[in-house]
Amino acid sequence: MGNFVLVVDDEPSIVTLLKYNLEQAGYSVITASDGEEGLDLAVKESPDLLILDLMLPKLDGMEVCKQLRQKKMMTPILMLTAKDDEFDKVLGLELGADDYMVKPFSPREVVARVKAILRRTQVSREELDRNVTSEILQIGNLKLIPEQYEAYFKDELLELTLKEFELLLYLVQNKGRVLTRDQLLSTVWNYDFAGDTRIVDVHISHLRDKIEKDSKKPEYIKTIRGLGYKMEEPVRE
Repeated sequence: MGNFVLVVDDEPSIVTLLKYNLEQAGYSVITASDGEEGLDLAVKESPDLLILDLMLPKLDGMEVCKQLRQKKMMTPILMLTAKDDEFDKVLGLELGADDYMVKPFSPREVVARVKAILRRTQVSREELDRNVTSEILQIGNLKLIPEQYEAYFKDELLELTLKEFELLLYLVQNKGRVLTRDQLLSTVWNYDFAGDTRIVDVHISHLRDKIEKDSKKPEYIKTIRGLGYKMEEPVRE
């Protein structure tokens, strides 16, 4: 398990509390007080986990999360927010956060979440490494090169987030099978977000925008009403 944590929060009392409790639990901790500094440290230091406040000076937590994922950095992220806002939760997870906590929280709970996230992501990476082969996967005009984490549609490289790529890869690998939203949450995100499957629907919508001729009449990713989704070979004209 990794033991190097970066805490990014502009409230000194929160930083002090988290740093103390994480160090007591055996983690090494570095800190930043704004989004720009946090992003810079995350890129330079490659921590095992990032605890990231939502509301930050210079760059907010959402933007830091987004930029890290655009750089293909897989660092697990625990988002903190003072607002119990469902939209924030879904958006945060959509941008690549691994878990989400609302202030106020107990330090013991944070340490428990950190341990759980690191345990999950370690398993996730091992599974992904086993699944990533040199084999090129093709369905219709869609081509995936898992070894390079690249997907092409009509020979154009798709701009995908890491989670979008993982979801698309899983759908392609299970072509013809109906996959439930809970199954996709469990497999792709390696976590049960209390049955909140909207994050799956958001990612499916993004994928459709990138690979479907008409996202309202999908040929590749079909909705199976009441169940979930299924990847199909498109009917050739």
